[in-house]
Amino acid sequence: MGQIRFFLALWVGKLLIALCRLAKTGGSSLPGRIALRVYPPLLARLSQQASWGSIVISGTNGKTTTAWLLASMMEAGGMRVIHNRTGANLIYGIASTFIAHSSPKGRLEADVNILECDEAAFDGIAQSVRPRAAVVTNFFRDQLDRFGELEHTINMVAKGLAWVHCDGFVVLNADDPAVASLVDRAPARTVFYGVEDTGAGAKHTSDAAESRWCSSCGVRYQYERYYLAHLGVFYCPQCQRRRPPVDLGLTGRTRTKETGAMLSFYYQGHSFDAHLPIRGLYNGYNALAAAATALSMGVTPGTVAEALGQSRASFGRMEHLEVKGRQVIVALIKNPAGCNEVLKTVLEDPGPLHLLIAINDQLADGTDISWLWDADFEWLAHAIARIDLCLASGQRALDMALRLKYAGMAGPKLEWEPELSRALEKALEAVPIGGTLYVLPTYTAMLALRLELNRAGYGRRFWEV
Repeated sequence: MGQIRFFLALWVGKLLIALCRLAKTGGSSLPGRIALRVYPPLLARLSQQASWGSIVISGTNGKTTTAWLLASMMEAGGMRVIHNRTGANLIYGIASTFIAHSSPKGRLEADVNILECDEAAFDGIAQSVRPRAAVVTNFFRDQLDRFGELEHTINMVAKGLAWVHCDGFVVLNADDPAVASLVDRAPARTVFYGVEDTGAGAKHTSDAAESRWCSSCGVRYQYERYYLAHLGVFYCPQCQRRRPPVDLGLTGRTRTKETGAMLSFYYQGHSFDAHLPIRGLYNGYNALAAAATALSMGVTPGTVAEALGQSRASFGRMEHLEVKGRQVIVALIKNPAGCNEVLKTVLEDPGPLHLLIAINDQLADGTDISWLWDADFEWLAHAIARIDLCLASGQRALDMALRLKYAGMAGPKLEWEPELSRALEKALEAVPIGGTLYVLPTYTAMLALRLELNRAGYGRRFWEV
């Protein structure tokens, strides 16, 4: 009976994927949801066919890009990879990924599964796939309506780490105190990565910061320097808990004239450089996380550098599209820290700047949009001389416009248009030929805007990326 239910679940899932794509809806979660109802062990049975095993990646920010970069490194190293590239990172979306890649007989030809996992789903996914490696990027306040306070998110991920094989390894961000503290709860060997550039960072930070108190004794952490929000070189003045030594360090980052940066790494006594054609220090952290994992699996530094050099932005994460002779750069925003890093990266452009900020409050975005008041939109007001247009859109367009007004953006350069398709058309018309439109959307707004662009013949649909 179990064999019959397995094949029934598999074939129903494949049929639903085909129908969803025929209807141009993607089919990233529904097939997996139905298939798991028919045969609950489906994910475990399919995922365990990979010869090496599974790598699960979680954290608040950066998991999508980290997974993309790591998949590229593994493929460059000659491994056959299964990866939930659509970004559907709940258990149903991951089940759909395996269904899509399997043969009608339920066979998978893969060496490694690279699975981006939502923090709340991480424990359940890890329990099903029994990973040989796990990666945790960072922890920030995100979607309080779903996750609650940050400590709850940390505990959810820590529970998932318990399912990692004891002969595997766990990759942790040494610069994030909350992530680094997971070493106490990891059942396997720990690999740390972090920034080692003593000339970078700052003595103080005004960014949205978390994890301010020591996980051991509760005393407030002190910092020798900050790199990004609360990520930096930290220590506890009471119990002496401090940032751990790293296995892979980012020793230098130089922005290049073209998009991206030249990164310098230090690993096992040797240095190597790589060009990363994706903007932002936060993407430097994503490259670190992916490289630390690949190197721990035996991929050579040269292969890692080659893969980074050929990489491109993942879906909606500093993604570049050419539309009607203009460059459109789509950068997802969903919480204060991530939004601040996107704003910093946008403001590196000398301008003139054209921005479309699209805020929805659906379940996938987080229904609580109070985080808009913690993000530093005041930076836009400081650069108002270089901004030609700042257009607010989406279901919460007026809330976004109000936030921008209080940030100091009031005046003719600030406009709002709730309807996304009209807002996109209006923003594109304002950008001169050869110019750039920065689109900063929440998740469902990003999907809606991408659908509009796809209908007009621009970009690939998310399940085709």
